[in-house]
Amino acid sequence: MKPQRKNCGGSQTRTVRAALESDEQFGAVAPPLHLSSTYSFAGFGQRRRFDYGRSGNPTRDALAEAIADLEGGVGAVVAASGMAAITLVCQLLKPGDVLIAPHDCYGGTYRFFDAMARRGAFEVLFIDQGDAGAWSQALARRPAMIWIETPSNPLLRITDIRTVASAAKEQGALLAVDNTFLSPIWQQPIALGADIVVHSTTKYLNGHSDVVGGAVVAASKELHEALSWWANCIGVTGAPFDSYLTLRGLRTLHARMAVHGRNAMIVSEWLQEQAVVKRVYYPGLVAHAQHDLAKRQQNGFGAMISFEVRGGADRVRAVVENVNLFSLAESLGGVESLIAHPATMTHAAMNVDARRAAGITDELLRLSIGIESVDDLIADLGGAFAIANS
Repeated sequence: MKPQRKNCGGSQTRTVRAALESDEQFGAVAPPLHLSSTYSFAGFGQRRRFDYGRSGNPTRDALAEAIADLEGGVGAVVAASGMAAITLVCQLLKPGDVLIAPHDCYGGTYRFFDAMARRGAFEVLFIDQGDAGAWSQALARRPAMIWIETPSNPLLRITDIRTVASAAKEQGALLAVDNTFLSPIWQQPIALGADIVVHSTTKYLNGHSDVVGGAVVAASKELHEALSWWANCIGVTGAPFDSYLTLRGLRTLHARMAVHGRNAMIVSEWLQEQAVVKRVYYPGLVAHAQHDLAKRQQNGFGAMISFEVRGGADRVRAVVENVNLFSLAESLGGVESLIAHPATMTHAAMNVDARRAAGITDELLRLSIGIESVDDLIADLGGAFAIANS
């Protein structure tokens, strides 16, 4: 059997070919699924590479290697969910440590950070990461970790990773970046100075809305070893079958993202022209306040769009209830298009004051643009808008 070739070709080729021909027993082209929860020792005191499913699994390791390769990291840990990945990263903090986090982050992240801080696990400072004064005050607290979500969920605000990485280094703080909205295809935070990259692999990396999972990528060997130790210790590692499906989904990532991005650009430009739409949030639009920054640090603008509807709650409800091709559902990044109302769905865990401070209004809707025909998506939204206006 020919030897397995590593790091052959560019990112797109490596993604497609990750773990192919790794079956040394039968020569299967597609990598096998290893479901075993435990592994035999070669003999007394002779541990093999794998001994127990929580600490290691061939299928999960193949996915971890592929994601680490895409992100330019030393290694990755595959977790059971995006929140499990966030939980894992927070094991690097201890009581008294300060965590700086965005005030407009995903509602589940906000809820977790807030709950852990109230239990005394660490201290969290939620700040407007677009406010220089807020940064100055927060950095004066000598943070142990800085958390960035760029683009932010759901308002698509962009944070300058390179600038924050420089500030983190001066403070001796770790910089963790949630890269879920863009994937490593459109943004590589480690190349911009991040220490840790976090993904909900449920989203674009899997891409088919049939797996819940997460991943943490480390920029250094020391961080990877620490994260791996904690993942095994607290038991947040992902399941083999979920890893198998995600690795399968990863093979089409480049192809899917090309269609996602093209569709999103067209839909966002169309939304700008609609009378029922008060404001569109999409970094690909020149009107977006941080369009130039997005162009500098990203390879694409993403496929998430948020917009505010004119006319209050009744009109918002009319839009949501009269789309046919956009499923009313949380999550994002699947091949199908979704619509969500952040205030009552993804960010319901935030109290009203926190949502107001973050700029998340009751008139805000969030779209995850899929890979359907863009003409059909626009026609669907247009029909819903027409009904909402009647």
